[in-house]
Amino acid sequence: MKEKYIGIMSGTSLDGVDLALASFENGNTQCLATFEYPIPWELKQKTLAVCQGQATTLAEIGELNQRFARLYSEATIAFLTQHSIERESITAIGCHGQTVFHQPTGPFPFTTQIGDPNYIAIHTGIKVVADFRSKDIALGGQGAPLVPAYHQTLFSREHSTKVVLNIGGIANISVLKPDTSVLGYDTGPGNMLMDAWIHRHQAKPYDKQGKLAQQGSVNSGLLEQLMTDPFLGQAYPKSTGREHYNLAWLDTQLQNFSDISVADVQATLLEFTARSISEQCQYHAHGNNNQLMICGGGANNPALVSRIKQLVPTWQVTDTDAHGISSDYMEALAFAWLAHRRIHQLPSNLPQVTGAREKTSLGVIYLPN
Repeated sequence: MKEKYIGIMSGTSLDGVDLALASFENGNTQCLATFEYPIPWELKQKTLAVCQGQATTLAEIGELNQRFARLYSEATIAFLTQHSIERESITAIGCHGQTVFHQPTGPFPFTTQIGDPNYIAIHTGIKVVADFRSKDIALGGQGAPLVPAYHQTLFSREHSTKVVLNIGGIANISVLKPDTSVLGYDTGPGNMLMDAWIHRHQAKPYDKQGKLAQQGSVNSGLLEQLMTDPFLGQAYPKSTGREHYNLAWLDTQLQNFSDISVADVQATLLEFTARSISEQCQYHAHGNNNQLMICGGGANNPALVSRIKQLVPTWQVTDTDAHGISSDYMEALAFAWLAHRRIHQLPSNLPQVTGAREKTSLGVIYLPN
């Protein structure tokens, strides 16, 4: 039986709310429509301040929780209206929520996503599946990345490695090798550090087409220091976020480089991102026709993509659009798929990816009445 689900994703870059309408039938996914809804600038700045460790209160967190719930509800209603979709035709919404803190290790592992699903369910009139990460963490996992489970349903494993690279605020990879279990983990920063740096110095949300980075030169000393970051050397399963890679972290790295120009820092951050990604891809190379398929906001940065291509010269590098899946809406589609799995009580995590003790169906169901 064909069912329709809406997936909602707003990532660590906070560059907008992505929505995708997908149908599922006999194990096949079809993307029917997509939509992007803006995040108000003031809301983005308040959220980033919280994520970067600025002092806050429970009242402020509670208000942000409700503001994101209203944002997701408004985005869903606008999506339905734009595409003349009857809400009764939607089985459920899969809403990731906005991550404000992710701490999957230590004595008290936890992850926090905001955007009250009860509000979304009531105000859209549609069942909502949310809180996808907590159960995996309760089972000893990282709660991330979750998308590799979806990637293995999309792309076949043949005679060489296929890597799906998502470049959001953080970069993560799904590794599909022949005769091997799917792997997946965060490789390090994606757009996060580059976005933060250009916003500080030019008040721009991101370095469009990598223009600022292209005006600078890579500082080899700074690059060498960045590449010694302990997270890069950790064994997987592993995940990270803004809790680690942020402006305070970058300022610490820059303490011995006071004379470096703004453009040179941006160029070095781009190189750091490209190298930390490409080194992990090369580690998993197998066969003679390795493929790298890029999605996420970073796929729209030609300077970054070009540099990654140079660093994996024997690989076939494309965006996922070339394989029939929108590079901009891959994660929204994944959360529609995760919602479908939860509604049907099917396992949706991969223990070899997240480190959880067992497979389970992720997410909590919230009813509109």
